[in-house]
Amino acid sequence: MANLESSNNKKDLKMSNILFRADSSSTIGTGHIMRDLVLASQYKNANITFAVQDLKGNINHKILEAGYKIELLNSNKIKELIKLIRRLSIELIVIDHYKIDYKFQIKLKEKTNVKILALDDTYEKHHCDILLNHNISAHKKRYKGLVPDNCELRCGSKYTLLRVEFIKEKKKYYEKSKNKKTIFLAMGGTDHSNINIKILKVLKELKTHLNIMVNIVTTTANQNLKVLDKYCKNKKWIQLHINSNIIAKLMVKSDLAIVSPSVVVNEVYFMEIPFIAIKTADNQVDMSEFLKKQRHKILMQFNKKNLKEELYKIL
Repeated sequence: MANLESSNNKKDLKMSNILFRADSSSTIGTGHIMRDLVLASQYKNANITFAVQDLKGNINHKILEAGYKIELLNSNKIKELIKLIRRLSIELIVIDHYKIDYKFQIKLKEKTNVKILALDDTYEKHHCDILLNHNISAHKKRYKGLVPDNCELRCGSKYTLLRVEFIKEKKKYYEKSKNKKTIFLAMGGTDHSNINIKILKVLKELKTHLNIMVNIVTTTANQNLKVLDKYCKNKKWIQLHINSNIIAKLMVKSDLAIVSPSVVVNEVYFMEIPFIAIKTADNQVDMSEFLKKQRHKILMQFNKKNLKEELYKIL
């Protein structure tokens, strides 16, 4: 779990005014906001604000539920962000946004001299004071020449952003049924590739040979939610969980997880649950390659036959 206290540089923990810049939507996904909420919780005494846009399918309500303030932005233009930084006297800005790049960060630093902590998982160039890549696949060496020489690098499983629920649930013991196999299915809060039903249909074929139960998790940001909900109805072997607060509990009770190689892989890896990962986006390449090298089950794209074969091997 990411622990800022273990870092060589603890000064950012003492900063009083911190701004998180991230967005969520049906197309962007929900992962950025969810991991930022974990990071924000580590700044115990700071005055934290989230600068977000009101995009379709956002989960801005999660920020308010966590007790943080929100500043709604009309755009992703730098002038608007600079005004906000000055108005709130921001000392540290946490940037978790694919569209806020190296050039944007240089201008931001020039105009405000704010300290910048950039989250990155695709090895892009950044102009920041701290670089955080919390994925289990992350490695410091790959950022050589991509960040300033004085940038502090926080990379790898030591800094993985995990909600407290995962740490608590891992300590508990749940006796698993010998007669039934429970499967945890999570293809992202938005399931942008619309793959959930395809996977469920493969699992349905397995039901002729195995007694299985599927817990599938998604969010209201999923544009395919109505179709998914309709498919799951009247199927007692499927439990659909929307905006669930018990993901860690569902995970630890499972015999197998089927997930995308995204943020959720960090969680499954930590919980030590057997899993099959299915790549669904270009920004999952690095994690996919890492999992392959570590001999974990990874499909570089959905394939009905391959998935069925892997499921039979494990179950």
